[in-house]
Amino acid sequence: MTVIIMTVIILFLTGMQAGTPYFVKRTVVFGVTIPEGHTEDSKLAQYKKYYMTGTLLTGLTSAITFIVLSLNDSTEATIVGSGLALQFFTLLISMILYVVFHTKTAKQKQDNEWGATLKQIRVVDLSSRSADEMLPTIYFTLPMTITIGLIIYTIINYEHLPHLIPTHWGPTGAPDAFSEKNPFTAVALLLILLVMQGMMSAINYFTKKSGIKLNATNKNKSKIQQLTFRKYTSWFLFLTTLLTTLLLAFFQLTIIHEEIGGTLLLITAPLGFLVISLVGAAIYAYKIGQGGARIQIDLEEQTPQGITDVDEDRYWKAGVFYVNKNDPSIFVEKRFGVGWTINLGNPIGYFILFGPIAVILAIAFFL
Repeated sequence: MTVIIMTVIILFLTGMQAGTPYFVKRTVVFGVTIPEGHTEDSKLAQYKKYYMTGTLLTGLTSAITFIVLSLNDSTEATIVGSGLALQFFTLLISMILYVVFHTKTAKQKQDNEWGATLKQIRVVDLSSRSADEMLPTIYFTLPMTITIGLIIYTIINYEHLPHLIPTHWGPTGAPDAFSEKNPFTAVALLLILLVMQGMMSAINYFTKKSGIKLNATNKNKSKIQQLTFRKYTSWFLFLTTLLTTLLLAFFQLTIIHEEIGGTLLLITAPLGFLVISLVGAAIYAYKIGQGGARIQIDLEEQTPQGITDVDEDRYWKAGVFYVNKNDPSIFVEKRFGVGWTINLGNPIGYFILFGPIAVILAIAFFL
């Protein structure tokens, strides 16, 4: 089962990475702003194909290598270790390929002086904010309420807990690490979950406050795409939080009531979570795309001539890291990938993202 799970994850990562150039906006290629009229340049199309081919070959090679290694050494620790190593290797090669083609794309743009004669403008539509359908942050209190309720339930049933508290579960759903029972270890899993839920809630709140950037040459179309992207991104974040809550709540209940579920449910629960999460992410990326780029809008719109969007390449380091102290947005849309990234020029973003991670690591350290 572990071999299957690891293989699926490697192939999933490969597919998502390979398809990324086709999930993002046409006007952003490998993290570089490309003005309308040059987005279909043959060189850029060639770079995308080379990146996709290189990533696919790397991922397939990693998957085959992993299967061969697993057949030769079937110990659980070796399988998990080699699987994680090959996942990292696949991501590393895709990152190297990205940097190569980011550099080539930036040079192509500079050498051909794309956009040099166009007037750069920023489109602001105040009505967009009122039409935003991102979920209110109050929705994220539902998973948090479930967690707090389980903490109380665990305290009430403290005397019935086993002497050794599971602190980690393997790919098959069976616990493989334990700590001696005490008030802290009894609820540690739920404390980690509560911190994660708080982080997800904060991400939703601050992405909802982030700026809505419209395309200067396709204002109405990009408005619909942006609003749809924001709505479904918010729902995807909420459903991911809810699924994570249900999975970890199930594990907590198995600590209190060891007779719950049995071996079959312990296997199918995490496997079901994995399948739903991966399928959901794939559908989301393919159907929505970054910034709603893959949403087809049948809309006749007059395209203004001689203008282009404001070129913000100077704020994007390697097209991945956004650093802009003048932008009040804490989270901004990724340029390569689907979703959001933090504005490294705003210190609040560090606190929202890295603060919870530090707390989770601290909890794990004392287990």
